[in-house]
Amino acid sequence: MPDDPRADQRFFRTTTRDFLTETMPVSAVRAHGDAGGGFDRDWWRRAAELGWTAMLVPEHLGGGSVSGQPVTELASVAEELGRAAAPGPFVTTSAVLAGLAHGGERHADTVGAILSGATVATWAVYEPGRGFDVLGSDAVGQTRAVRDGDGYRVSGVKDRVEAADQADLFLVTATSADGPVQLLVRADAPGVTVSPAWTIDLTRRTARVAFEDVPAEAVAHTGEQARAAIAAQADIAALLTAAESTGAADRALTGTLTWLFDRYTFGRPLASYQALKHRMADNKTWLEACRATSFAAAAAWDAGAPHAAEYVSVAKSYVADKTPVIAQDCVQLHGGIGVTWEHDLHLFLRRITLGRALYGTPEEHRRRITDLLDTAA
Repeated sequence: MPDDPRADQRFFRTTTRDFLTETMPVSAVRAHGDAGGGFDRDWWRRAAELGWTAMLVPEHLGGGSVSGQPVTELASVAEELGRAAAPGPFVTTSAVLAGLAHGGERHADTVGAILSGATVATWAVYEPGRGFDVLGSDAVGQTRAVRDGDGYRVSGVKDRVEAADQADLFLVTATSADGPVQLLVRADAPGVTVSPAWTIDLTRRTARVAFEDVPAEAVAHTGEQARAAIAAQADIAALLTAAESTGAADRALTGTLTWLFDRYTFGRPLASYQALKHRMADNKTWLEACRATSFAAAAAWDAGAPHAAEYVSVAKSYVADKTPVIAQDCVQLHGGIGVTWEHDLHLFLRRITLGRALYGTPEEHRRRITDLLDTAA
């Protein structure tokens, strides 16, 4: 009998959930938050062994997809990470690998190190005072790359760089006399300064990174290849963040449903009150629509659909609008206990709130949809 991709995906999701249940219970998430965020490097290497970093990497470089639908698999992992509010550079690592895949075998050693979890790589794209410009224009910010022999030297400031304080390698998006470029820069290179920043999420951390005439270790992309790679990275990062927020909202809603059946008032469970039933029905409907749009975008990407970028922006804008509403209502439905530090709901609300802002806000993605439709017309 032929292999069933859906069965492979279910197995992969189950394996991911089991790993997170064992290694990243809520108590561990809180411990990471108390310690200042971040993630354990050994834990990340174990996660890489499960295949979290492999899906976008060609088989001849050591990667490969379980089901032949790599982005759908990535979205499944992201949803489980959101459900656990787990740490780790999953989204930004996937974005980097999506970009390096455009470089063929030129960066095989680097890809292999990232694939194994031995090297932590992150995408440095945001700049202070600027939104996610790569969605709707050719502008890639004020970070400058200047020719230095066969390579470049980079100067500028990036912020909202995920996992920057634990990264070994930055994929820096910059502008040059040759147009947009993407450069691989070592975190320990002279002239690199990393300043961790506070984020509302306890474990998904970002930092400000300054580059002062830093020599790039390698040139990843230039010109039109850079534009294509940046577009792919933006789509993957936005899609996985949407899937992650969907998982966090699912966890919040499941816990709230249990609470409504367990909590009694005037001799009746809260779940028996019609007004609360309607609120939960609305939340469940929105949640399923979030999941549907996220996985439709993933399927479109896997199929190479011409409108895949539009699907991604639809998913990110919708999920980023609705998951905060779901999570906030879950807090309110818990009453006073829902707004306490001791209750776990805020962990998932924090993940959702940060996810709304990263890799394109709903407003930015709606503008992108308009630009894409105008271009198609």
